Amino acid sequence: MSSVDPTPTMPPPPTREHCYRHPDVETGVHCTRCGRPICPECMIPAPVGHQCPQCVADARREFREGPGRRAAAVKVKGLSVTALLLVAIGIGYLWELVVAGGPGNLFEGPSAIDLIKAGALVPVTLDGSGGLVGGEWWRLITAMFLHAGLIHLALNSYVLWIFGNLMEGEVGRLPVLGVFFATGIFAGATSYAFAPGFIIAVGASGAIFGLVGAFIAYNYRRRHLMLAQARLRAAGSMLLLNLIIGFTIPAIDWRAHLGGVVAGVAAGLAVDPGRSPRARRLVSIVGLLLIVAAAVVLVIVRTNQIKANPSILSG
Repeated sequence: MSSVDPTPTMPPPPTREHCYRHPDVETGVHCTRCGRPICPECMIPAPVGHQCPQCVADARREFREGPGRRAAAVKVKGLSVTALLLVAIGIGYLWELVVAGGPGNLFEGPSAIDLIKAGALVPVTLDGSGGLVGGEWWRLITAMFLHAGLIHLALNSYVLWIFGNLMEGEVGRLPVLGVFFATGIFAGATSYAFAPGFIIAVGASGAIFGLVGAFIAYNYRRRHLMLAQARLRAAGSMLLLNLIIGFTIPAIDWRAHLGGVVAGVAAGLAVDPGRSPRARRLVSIVGLLLIVAAAVVLVIVRTNQIKANPSILSG
């Protein structure tokens, strides 16, 4: 037989732990991620148990650098350039109303003087110091986002929505953005270079006609397809009708429209996706830059003409 010690052995006293962030606070809770002891102030609820602030920060950083970045990239890729351009045009009109013309001009738009102040395309400003002659080349861009009234804005927005989305679906977002700005700048330069006298030009119609020209060029290269043939007939009819209206109504700047179409055809050929990705990127960039360079030449030539003979503006 064996003998049994009647005196039981007591367990060792529990180890006292302190929060790793607050050493003076005792705790019995551990972070479920790293296992370090944490006090109630440091406890952040997790799907299981609690985590410490450092582990939560690390998890958030890992998410941003991994799945979060991929999710953000997907959201960015889903953005429509056409929608962004429409928002920019809307903001430009609000700028006219609130800053330049006042909300009382909601329907008819600001006055000519206020449009000039807002950034309209003009050879010279009223004091003779600004405008394209005065080196304010930025007006070639700002004028695209200004409009002479609510009807002008609505019509341009409608056509931009149609052809912008069509081209975006065919050639992509960045090419559409490049076509819009390159052809819009060229259209403004054409209006400035060939106007018979002083002009005040506003509106995105030059850039929109550029998208129409690019749409025609894109479908012309695919004219053996029935869909492309139908698109060509529809776009051609719309283009012809608008050009006739532009030639018959004095307030419409047909020079900008015609310049936009010509530049648009060239831009459409440049950004056409029927090439290898590398060749397409190179041709697109070079082609769009050449359109902008041609616009610069037109502006320089016209500016020198006006400086040499200011009476041109009174013609």
